[in-house]
Amino acid sequence: MNISSRIKFNKIIFIGVLIAALIATSGCTSKSTPVEDREGLVPAESAGINTNSTEVTESAGVTITDGFGRDVTVPENVDEVVCSGAGSLRYLVYLQAQDRVVGVDSLEKKEAEIEGRPYALTNPQLKDYPLIGEFRGNDDPEKIIVINPQVILRAGTTGQPPATSAAEADTLQDKTNIPVISFPYGSLKNEEQKAEMYSSLRIMGEVVGKQERAEEVIAYIEATMKDLESRTADIPESERKTVYVGGISSSGAHGIISTEPAYSPFLWVNANNVAAGMGADHADIAKEALVDWDPEYIFIDIGTLQAGNEGAIGELKNDPSLKGLSAVKNGNVYGVIPYNFYSTNYESVLANAYFVGKVLYPDRFEDIDPEAKADEIYTFFVGKPVFSDLNGQYNDTGFKQILQ
Repeated sequence: MNISSRIKFNKIIFIGVLIAALIATSGCTSKSTPVEDREGLVPAESAGINTNSTEVTESAGVTITDGFGRDVTVPENVDEVVCSGAGSLRYLVYLQAQDRVVGVDSLEKKEAEIEGRPYALTNPQLKDYPLIGEFRGNDDPEKIIVINPQVILRAGTTGQPPATSAAEADTLQDKTNIPVISFPYGSLKNEEQKAEMYSSLRIMGEVVGKQERAEEVIAYIEATMKDLESRTADIPESERKTVYVGGISSSGAHGIISTEPAYSPFLWVNANNVAAGMGADHADIAKEALVDWDPEYIFIDIGTLQAGNEGAIGELKNDPSLKGLSAVKNGNVYGVIPYNFYSTNYESVLANAYFVGKVLYPDRFEDIDPEAKADEIYTFFVGKPVFSDLNGQYNDTGFKQILQ
């Protein structure tokens, strides 16, 4: 072998030894690997990660099936959330988890002369949180990314097909890379929608670790409905009062023709709603129909006052065709608290039911002071007795005889 060949051979051996040494050294080095946490970069040892492993693995979390059948993995301990869509934040307050909120939509931040949402009255601090986008689920993914919650809790749009709500949740999750738990809002109008509501409360409770509170809320609703129904269940059909509720709020204030065919307080106290049979959701009727029905009692959602000219109350006072109604002539017109304000305030629905029952069947509700009962209900759901504050925004016309 000539000198040139020997030199080349020695170089190859030297390089091989050097590579072997480097590999051995790297295997023994315990250099800290940075891992991103919610505040920034921290040493891997501080994050509890084995730095001798060739892979950095995250906590597996918990997989939850949301209200639209989507399997979503969320952290085991969720302390920071945002609520998207009408009613989502209300449910979080019911679960006593409003301290987890780190951002709100535009409606929650809006300053309004009249605030018809009890949960907002008891939590004024919500207006100070960062903005996640526009109300009714029109979120801004970029704003949410900046806030960086652990989970997005999203109420589906009422009346929207489940597949559409699921697709919207998937899209938001893809855009933000943040888990989105979505669910239907449900209602107390029938068994199917009630099951949806209860399931949604349980799903949300599982996400934020409030499973026991979710069961408490469900049990309270069930016990309240049972109490209401048991007081009047044995009243013969022939003795049940005929009733109508007008001025129902629905995406704003409305007049006398705005009603609820399946108005829950009437169902729970076994009153005969003259508008029943027109579906389960909001309906606008013809004034001529109301005249023909001529109910014994008329209840007015006092949110109608925001419509101007006293809304439905002004119509009953001034419309010649309505002034002849039996309820108007006999002074049987009463105000009830608005319950549709960024979806349904169920605490107000339950409170209204006791007042309606007291008006229609006073002997069956002899032990009930409607205002005190309302404050008991508000305290359970939103933490404070806010009946007076809420009613005061509507000139104290709730739970009162309006026309005499």
